[in-house]
Amino acid sequence: MTNRFDPITLELIKNALDALVDEMALALVRTAYSSNLKNSMDLSAAVCDANGQLIAQGLTLPLHLGSVPEFTRAVIAKFGGEMREGDIYITNDPYEGGSHLPDMYLCKPIFLDEESPAGFVVCIAHHTDIGGKTPGGNGCDATELYQEGLCIPLLKLYDAGVVNQTIFDFIARNVRIPRQVLGDLRAELACLHVGEQGVRGLFGKYGVQQLSVYFTELLNYAERLARAEIAAMPDGVYAFTDYLDDDGIDPDAIPIVVTITVRGDHLTADFTGSSAQVRGGINCPLSFTQSTTYACVRCLMGADVPNNGGYFRPITVIAPEGTIVNPLPPGPVAARGLTGFRIANAVFGALAQAVPDRVPACEIGGDTGVSIGGYERIVQDGKTQLRGFVFLEFLYGSWGGRPTQDGIDGVASAVVNFSNNPVEVLEAELPLRIERYGYLADTGGAGMHRGGLSLVRDFRLLAEEATLQIRADRTKYMPYGLHGGKAGAPSRNILNPDREARELPPKPTLTIQRGDLFRHIAAGAGGWGNPFARDAEAVLADVLEEKVTPAHARDAYGVVIDAQTWGIDTAATQRLREGKGIPTK
Repeated sequence: MTNRFDPITLELIKNALDALVDEMALALVRTAYSSNLKNSMDLSAAVCDANGQLIAQGLTLPLHLGSVPEFTRAVIAKFGGEMREGDIYITNDPYEGGSHLPDMYLCKPIFLDEESPAGFVVCIAHHTDIGGKTPGGNGCDATELYQEGLCIPLLKLYDAGVVNQTIFDFIARNVRIPRQVLGDLRAELACLHVGEQGVRGLFGKYGVQQLSVYFTELLNYAERLARAEIAAMPDGVYAFTDYLDDDGIDPDAIPIVVTITVRGDHLTADFTGSSAQVRGGINCPLSFTQSTTYACVRCLMGADVPNNGGYFRPITVIAPEGTIVNPLPPGPVAARGLTGFRIANAVFGALAQAVPDRVPACEIGGDTGVSIGGYERIVQDGKTQLRGFVFLEFLYGSWGGRPTQDGIDGVASAVVNFSNNPVEVLEAELPLRIERYGYLADTGGAGMHRGGLSLVRDFRLLAEEATLQIRADRTKYMPYGLHGGKAGAPSRNILNPDREARELPPKPTLTIQRGDLFRHIAAGAGGWGNPFARDAEAVLADVLEEKVTPAHARDAYGVVIDAQTWGIDTAATQRLREGKGIPTK
């Protein structure tokens, strides 16, 4: 039987789509107003086929993968048969294709000569504010969706190319920083424009019928590769439980339970047994739970597997309704990202049992969201006015120790692709001063391969007053180690460490005053393997680089550093390590 597809053409189309979605994302970055988009890149861009299936998504957030087709299918279900060229659809409703209110989803159908769309371009951007009770729209203290901000149902932002100005006006009136939010929304429109031009170019080059056939084959190709990767894993049932400290309202620990079953070329992730839906805003909508699971499994696949919906097909996600991993409306979901990362930690913990030589120890356990918002008095046209400001940042830390190497210090999670917010930019745009930003020694989990270090960041408020909201975790349940590796250090929130040093809970909302300093210490990542089996020279290198203190080298690794020569005391080290049954090299 001859192959109907030219493999060279298939590869060219795949690479063209990969380049296009990256170009779309970069257009959004280059035209965005907010630091969260232009620096952190908290966004995604994608191309879908005529049925809403994800054809390509790259560069940005894997955690948006599963929600793109959910959103596109919601658009088709509501507007199918009524779509016209020039239409653009918008929503941020987490129960109608979105994931949480700060994420605005936009979709544009691509028409050629047919009455129905030949495909869709989609983008997602996390906006700095969406109104609601807490600046930044990322608080844990809301108990229902209505408190979290402006909820936009699935609407037409543009109708046959004509803007619905009412939506723009309504958004502007309901957010604290309308210039920035509307600027970012227009950056999303630029992203869609770039995507539309690129998709039209591909259809013009290959023809509608042929390109649609290749779209289908790209999905099937990704499925075949994904099935081969899963089939290479040993069949079995692998269970893991991880915990969130609390939901910001109730003090009880929140279990995330996953049972992964590998049978042949199919993998099932069953979250039965996870916590019931909680009162605080950390519930995780189903699409985000699915995205997280897909992203974790994708991390174990080869780089040649296309990033499209085809590789979702051999993966089944079971998430019972009414639980923290599939809440019922109007459950609050603003801080759902935190739960998403804990889902990833649990999934990786289960996968580590299936493929122990490929999965690292636990990373820092997710990001920390920091929001600082308030108002500054300004004089404009002879009148005193209050101008709003909102700072929003997601702090990432480090990876856990890996089967063959140490964890990486200061890097985004394996399931996102965020970048650093430059201190100089933040200080130029906001009434804040960053007074400390760096690593803390002895915080990475000890192991044959050390876990990455904690990050510390200090924020000094220069405005008169502001609301500080923190979305953190891992104060009670530290990032786990694997195969004898130790857990990483806990995270901490400290207000005014230079004065009263007030310890804050992981998810507080409070008012701070001019001159107050907030310090966040992210958790350290877990270690991999027996720490006393770590190469003594590697421990010495960590001491010389101030990642490990001499005392911690002795206690955690059994390596004694001579304080006079700053070399290894071989005899003392041998005695310590032999007591642990580890021969000294």
